[in-house]
Amino acid sequence: MKHSGWRKPTPGLGIAEQFAQAGERVAIPKSQAFVAVKRVGAHIGLKAGDMLLLDTLGAFTQAQDWEEGQRPIVWASNAYLMERTGFSLSALKRHARRLAEIGVISFKDSPNGKRWGHRDADGRIIEAYGFDLSPLSARVEEFEQLQAELQAERELCRRLKRQITVARRMIRARIEAASHAALRGPWEHLSGLFEDLLDRLPRRNTASETLARLLAWFKELQERVEATYLKAVRADEVVEKTVETTEQVSEQTQELNPREVNSEPHILITTQLNPVTSNRSETEQAAGMVPNAPPEEQVDRELEDWVAETRKKRGAALDLPTVMQACPEFASWARNMGGYLKDWGDLHRVAGQLRPMIGVSEHAWNLAQDRLGPQIATAALVLTFDKHCAGEVASPGGYLRGMIQKAGVGELHLERSFYGRLSGHAA
Repeated sequence: MKHSGWRKPTPGLGIAEQFAQAGERVAIPKSQAFVAVKRVGAHIGLKAGDMLLLDTLGAFTQAQDWEEGQRPIVWASNAYLMERTGFSLSALKRHARRLAEIGVISFKDSPNGKRWGHRDADGRIIEAYGFDLSPLSARVEEFEQLQAELQAERELCRRLKRQITVARRMIRARIEAASHAALRGPWEHLSGLFEDLLDRLPRRNTASETLARLLAWFKELQERVEATYLKAVRADEVVEKTVETTEQVSEQTQELNPREVNSEPHILITTQLNPVTSNRSETEQAAGMVPNAPPEEQVDRELEDWVAETRKKRGAALDLPTVMQACPEFASWARNMGGYLKDWGDLHRVAGQLRPMIGVSEHAWNLAQDRLGPQIATAALVLTFDKHCAGEVASPGGYLRGMIQKAGVGELHLERSFYGRLSGHAA
């Protein structure tokens, strides 16, 4: 950059002039140039006042100024720019300087430092001195690429935040369940670790690297809590079985007490001559007598019946792999929780275990099973879980209740949702 003798040259101004020369060799519409810079303005260091001045300068240019071989130069006076922006003279100079140092505009100075210019009959600039906006044309591709990277970073951050939220809820649910059940274990220590991690959660936008590190810590703590919980549950079951066995032995000992032996003849009396085996319908009726808690065999049978009915309606099988493929977020968590899911009964069990992770209350889950049946309730919870993890549903409990209401008026069509999501993932 040539030194005119009155403006102090800097490396930033020199780079801005190089961008201006490159911008003269390309044809970029003004709208595209301004959209590109506004999307990344905050990231490259532009402030609100800088953008206001840039908009004011852009309004002074015409479409033909952005054609190849032309430079969009603005020779508006300080008085005009101060009137349009409301800046003082010192603020105007400060914002203009920052625009140039960042490489968004360049200064094309006249020998005497005055801004002036004129156009021909077609409106093209013949000669002008002032603010040169050509660097915008040269940097459009750079700004658009930067915008794509920023968008990908924001999406990654949103996904990491959702996973952190799910891990937090799972940890809290396990600790609270252990507390309510009075299970033995280092729960106070684990609660302290959990609170420490919660204190580290960022209060404002944070880079994905930091969020990924936090997620790793939460998952590590979740694994410790899960292992401790399962160990405590098993230990509690062993204690219960031991107590039960002891009681049984005590009862048997009392029955065999010689002091209570009856010397009278023992007469065997029976009212059942032949063993009777209940048929399937009787078993189903007996199982149906327990509300909100269908036996596993009945759950499996109803789930398979629903799949068969859906297959008839759709002409295609809505089998377990289809559901898992349509809901990848749920499938990932389900496999981590339950390993290989061989049938719909496994899916029903794991769905109930994952329910607390998305904040669906036990009451809402029981209501769904009561109103929809275990098979449709399972599918509804799978869909709700996946949509919440994908950021499509903010209130999982409310969404599940909405599906219950739709079912009540005959407007719930879950199979459409599954096949729609499957088509979307395939696309």
